[in-house]
Amino acid sequence: MGGVLYELRSSGSGLAYNDYDNNYSNSNVSSHLCEISYSTDPATWQKKSQSLDWLVMKVKTSFNKQSMKRIGNLYEKICSLENLQLADQKARKGKSWQYGVRIHDLNREENIIQLRQSLLTRAYKTSDYTIFKVYEPKERDVYRLPYYPDRITHHAIMNVLEAVFVSVFTADTYSCIKKRGIHAAANGVKQALKDQPGTQYCLKLDITKFYPTINHDVLKALLRRKIKDADLLWLLDEIIESAPGLPIGNYLSQYLANFYLTYFDHWLKEVILVKYYFRYADDLIILSPSKEELHQVLAKISDYLSQNLRLIVKKNYQIFPVSARGIDFVGYKFYHTHTLLRKSIKQNFARMMAVNPNQQSAASYYGWAKHCNSNHLIKKLLHEQL
Repeated sequence: MGGVLYELRSSGSGLAYNDYDNNYSNSNVSSHLCEISYSTDPATWQKKSQSLDWLVMKVKTSFNKQSMKRIGNLYEKICSLENLQLADQKARKGKSWQYGVRIHDLNREENIIQLRQSLLTRAYKTSDYTIFKVYEPKERDVYRLPYYPDRITHHAIMNVLEAVFVSVFTADTYSCIKKRGIHAAANGVKQALKDQPGTQYCLKLDITKFYPTINHDVLKALLRRKIKDADLLWLLDEIIESAPGLPIGNYLSQYLANFYLTYFDHWLKEVILVKYYFRYADDLIILSPSKEELHQVLAKISDYLSQNLRLIVKKNYQIFPVSARGIDFVGYKFYHTHTLLRKSIKQNFARMMAVNPNQQSAASYYGWAKHCNSNHLIKKLLHEQL
């Protein structure tokens, strides 16, 4: 089983199985601890539980029954007038000045009714994309859809589907999930690094051209593991097939990309039994007391991603001692004793304050800096602004 991964201990009148950071809270398994009552008679206990494996099996069985339950009857909720109106409100947030929003507002009520009708009759078709390039932080194509009907439709889907997706996400993924995000990921890494003997080495990797290479057939098969609503599956298929891979810029893409890796997350935690694992989009880190163990895990990850998801681990993966260089992840550099801002963010922070200081930008960078050991930097750059 790997004793570093699990703990068996006394807990009142029973035994407690604790898998530490593997959080089953989103799968209706009530907490990190699964209490299993037992008789005080050693013979009875031995018969009921031959080993720790039995406890692990009980937890996983309970979890799998919940997480693999397929969901139906979602499409009517998506197509309701109330949900479409809510989606319209969310999609326009901070964008009311945009041309597409202003054109939609000329016939807002009629447009929503027409959109509902096109969804109910399966007449909806994804509009043509506008494609442009961005160069920061790296060159990539960004796809943009019209506000109406597409961006409203994507928000309408996620108003209903977000809870379904979150129900199968592990606690180890942080991108595009409410109440998680970058700072929650940073806090998780800092907490793990308190176990210095268990986090001597780090495996850091990402996936080659993740969004563009997501396989449509694999994604649609994964969605059918969780969703059985035929109308919703039709709509998701229509959107998925509208562009190669998953188009960067689509509101729905970030959620589908996260979902694409969620069963991989479960495999890492529940089959490979990785203790310290963190994923933000396709950026992954795994911590271990053993460099050799990380090389073995890397080989298994490469095989799994290739065979099951048709993805390739980028060749610039790294396995290194944490004490030698720190872990560059989600904008921070993590060490066992302290955490610093990533060098590029610190440089941008200083440049902004020198060239074009403003309160909004200063507050944004302060939000980054306050989650690490940057008191000197904050005092130096923000003292006059704040």
